[in-house]
Amino acid sequence: MPEPAPTETPEPAAAADSQPKTLKVALGSPELTGGIPGEGPLTVEQISAWLDHPDKHLPLEVELPLGLSLGASAIKIPADNPMTLAKIELGRQLYFDKRLSADATVSCADCHHPDEGYGRATQFGVGIGGQTGNRNSPVSYNRILSDAQFWDGRAGSLEEQAVGPIANPIEMGNTHDVAVETVRNIEGYRLQFEKIFSDGVNIDNIGRAIATFERAIVTGPSPFDYYEPLANLEKAFAADLEDLDSFKEESPELYEKYIAAREASEANPMSESAKRGRELFFSQKAGCTACHVGPNLTDEKYHNLGVGMDAAEPDLGRFAVTNEEKDRGAFKTPTIRNVALTAPYMHDGSQKTLAEVVEWYAKGGHPNPTLSEAVRKLDLTDQDKADLVAFMEACTGEFPPMETGRLPE
Repeated sequence: MPEPAPTETPEPAAAADSQPKTLKVALGSPELTGGIPGEGPLTVEQISAWLDHPDKHLPLEVELPLGLSLGASAIKIPADNPMTLAKIELGRQLYFDKRLSADATVSCADCHHPDEGYGRATQFGVGIGGQTGNRNSPVSYNRILSDAQFWDGRAGSLEEQAVGPIANPIEMGNTHDVAVETVRNIEGYRLQFEKIFSDGVNIDNIGRAIATFERAIVTGPSPFDYYEPLANLEKAFAADLEDLDSFKEESPELYEKYIAAREASEANPMSESAKRGRELFFSQKAGCTACHVGPNLTDEKYHNLGVGMDAAEPDLGRFAVTNEEKDRGAFKTPTIRNVALTAPYMHDGSQKTLAEVVEWYAKGGHPNPTLSEAVRKLDLTDQDKADLVAFMEACTGEFPPMETGRLPE
């Protein structure tokens, strides 16, 4: 009788195959921006122990907060710069580190600080030696939904933007070569770069790290975001909601969805003024959505509002980048999210309050040859204007918990 054929024992799967390929995270969670646990300057030992965890190096699958989540398909993460926990933490350190500037007095955060809405509460940014430019500091949050950066879009990516100020003589006043050498000479930084990037410390990787950190800064759900699902349900099922008992019996899932939306909105309420402002904001009467659209309430495009165009030598904005006449005096649309925290306003910081901004639009901006067609005189009452301000204030959500002080020693 023939012997049975030997049975092959399956080879065990490679250890790497049993490991997750990505890590799912919710943007805004403390684990992303809360820093390496501990107090005081970061030691090499602390950094090394933290980096030894494999999950710190897994590419992240990110989930946006309520409201912003509608823009999931517009997330901008370059294929050659995936987000990881380790890279976010490295970028956080660099963002708050004044040693990137020529005299170690200015960091990215000096013009984009969490305490000032990731902008700066002065009319213009202030750089090395107290120098100022001629533009207000744009915010550094919700950049994960944005490509081109700066008011004029001269940086094609967040990575490019991140390293621009380092070499700007009136911002951080350094050179890229000196900044790279400074970082390389700090052991805690050198260790992280060597663990995260195959080619270690260079200016491109400094930009990649800072950009990755900035992509992790997002606005949390606002009263507007909690009210929007409720308002949509009330509009779609207005007749059904007149008899809640029947609605519950006939459409139990929709009923539960409605109750959950109502409770969430009641816990994070919009004022009646803000609700009126919402209706006005999204109406043709006010015309705000000609520019402020989408989940981040900006079209990420460039428009001439007439701001500063009456000056003897006006800032030409996007025109200086494209040299196209249509872009003369045009600047990028800022987000309405958390705008109540980011005064002053406009590219030149000329408007101190949201009420002033509304007045500017109501009067139709300042006439000039390339004024945007969307800018026109508006027929708004004083109550309308107050309601628009209330709505914009209701677009305020919490920022992620942020460690600002723990840097490599």
